[in-house]
Amino acid sequence: MLFVIGIAKITGIRLYKQTFRKFFSSLNFTAQQLLMPENKNRQFLEFEKPIKDLFDEIEKMKLAQEKNPKVDMSGPISELENLVIERRKEITQNLTSWQKVQLSRHPDRPYTMKYIGKMTTGFVELHGDRNVRDDKAMVGGFAQLNGETVMFIGQQKGINTKMRQLRNFGMANPEGYRKALRLMRLAEKFNKPIITLIDTPGAYPGLEAEERGQGEAIARNIYEMMRLKVPVICVVIGEGASGGALGIGVGDRVMMLENTWYTVISPESCSSILWRSWEMKEKAAEELRLTSDHMFKFGLVDRIVPEPIGGAHWDYDQAAANLKSVLVETLQDLKQVPAEERVRQRITKFSKMGFWDELPV
Repeated sequence: MLFVIGIAKITGIRLYKQTFRKFFSSLNFTAQQLLMPENKNRQFLEFEKPIKDLFDEIEKMKLAQEKNPKVDMSGPISELENLVIERRKEITQNLTSWQKVQLSRHPDRPYTMKYIGKMTTGFVELHGDRNVRDDKAMVGGFAQLNGETVMFIGQQKGINTKMRQLRNFGMANPEGYRKALRLMRLAEKFNKPIITLIDTPGAYPGLEAEERGQGEAIARNIYEMMRLKVPVICVVIGEGASGGALGIGVGDRVMMLENTWYTVISPESCSSILWRSWEMKEKAAEELRLTSDHMFKFGLVDRIVPEPIGGAHWDYDQAAANLKSVLVETLQDLKQVPAEERVRQRITKFSKMGFWDELPV
């Protein structure tokens, strides 16, 4: 009998190792996932059209050189590539609020998994809320950041039509926020810092989400994040809309990338409520004061992380390097503060947000 049990245990261990070896190997980032889009596959916003025209010229010159190798086009191509950089500088020097909103939604912009892949090693994704299902719009897991184990959590949008549907366009259901909270508690249990990457047009507003307690899930996250005894850093890397962002947005330090936004409602929705039309979305964006510079002036975020010239979609490596250096520096500062004091400072920080005038009675 003992012999049979021993054989069963050995077999079980072998199956366990084989299964998890396959599982962990499937989590490795492929080279293609981390690559920048090729120039010919790039997508351009309307105000980026001058850059697109230059890229078209570069492609024509490259094709001409391929057809006739005796013709040396390297000089003119190099001049145009330098001109592209100049155009990127010019275009992004005086962006309107609406243009920054558009940049935050750029289809080539890096998402949460891209940043994790570029900034860390050994990422192990964890799944499920242990109650309903695994929400693909919310991702998280342990990874090594500059040699230190950190819990990363963030919304993930898809990189193509199929993945966008799978990820629900970055709009998490209640189980996504409960999954995030489960991972936060796991990080706290093992005394590991938490970094959240925010990029969502909002929490999923569907009927089934409301039936499963969307509001309660977000509120619970806000309450529990206030009390976490480990360092918590929150970074808006794209869209930061309403409660969908706040559900993973309470931390010791809250940051925004340069071309991102953070507010209670999207410009389009604001426009449709106030003017009964989406046509006023540009005015709504200005009036909402939703960009990183406004949020910093209001004291709602602690730091603005610079992006590469023209936006994060032009250089994934540089965008990730900029963010990584800030995260490493901030983590070192937070670790010097005792846990109880961090919690006290965090509660005070969020309690003091906003400003008002008291009128005499």
